[in-house]
Amino acid sequence: MSRYTSQSSGFQFDWDWSITPAIQAIIIACAAVYLVELLVRHFAGPLAEYRYIDLYFGLVPYGVTHALRIWQPFTYLFLHATIWHILINMLVLWMFGRSVERAWGQRRFYIYYFTCGVGAGLINVIVKTILDPHGLGTSTIPTIGASGAIYGVMIAAAILFPHQRVLLIPFPVAISMRVYVGIMVVVEFFGTLGVGGDNVSHVCHLGGMLVGYLYLRRGSYLYASRNRLSDWKRRRMISKFEVYKRRHRNDPPPPPDNWVN
Repeated sequence: MSRYTSQSSGFQFDWDWSITPAIQAIIIACAAVYLVELLVRHFAGPLAEYRYIDLYFGLVPYGVTHALRIWQPFTYLFLHATIWHILINMLVLWMFGRSVERAWGQRRFYIYYFTCGVGAGLINVIVKTILDPHGLGTSTIPTIGASGAIYGVMIAAAILFPHQRVLLIPFPVAISMRVYVGIMVVVEFFGTLGVGGDNVSHVCHLGGMLVGYLYLRRGSYLYASRNRLSDWKRRRMISKFEVYKRRHRNDPPPPPDNWVN
């Protein structure tokens, strides 16, 4: 019995201990679900928890594609394996997400958070299905944890506040948010290659980052092509107007208008 977990890391040097509404609601929801997991584990045993919670509500690529459990790319975000798993994830969400939610507002933060989380889950399903199409290995192992969405939040923080300082613990080193997230991208990339041999779902982490980046940069897609098209339309309108002026250059002036006040 095994499962993948998606766990975040990193600490922001910030003495503001307040918590924003959306992050508070997400933390409460994840804590409530984890309490249910603990109760099932205590009264029914780890096997029952794995069978009735992880396999049913965790992200199982084979279950999504063959059993049509289409809710799993959403529900897996609320499940966590251990107390340290949920504590670290919620701590990182709180540290990196507060500034993002304050900049965007509660509604937009919710949309972005779940877009990154669900998008990361779908990427995980696609990758694991391609690697194990017959459900003989990784595509049958559930992935749980909110880190797909949290890594998307980290990308947003790096784009919105690139020069904000991040303190690396336990090292007394402060680096910019942009550099920190760049390091995390490299770490997660090598994690997908199997470096380290852990059971962390690095595919979900990279997926959340990718979805977050594409979501935030969606307005810049084909920017040069759109500009060229706009310039062509403007030149075409000017050319039509010049033709019209040449055709009617010798026409008599129109009669004067009668204004009534």
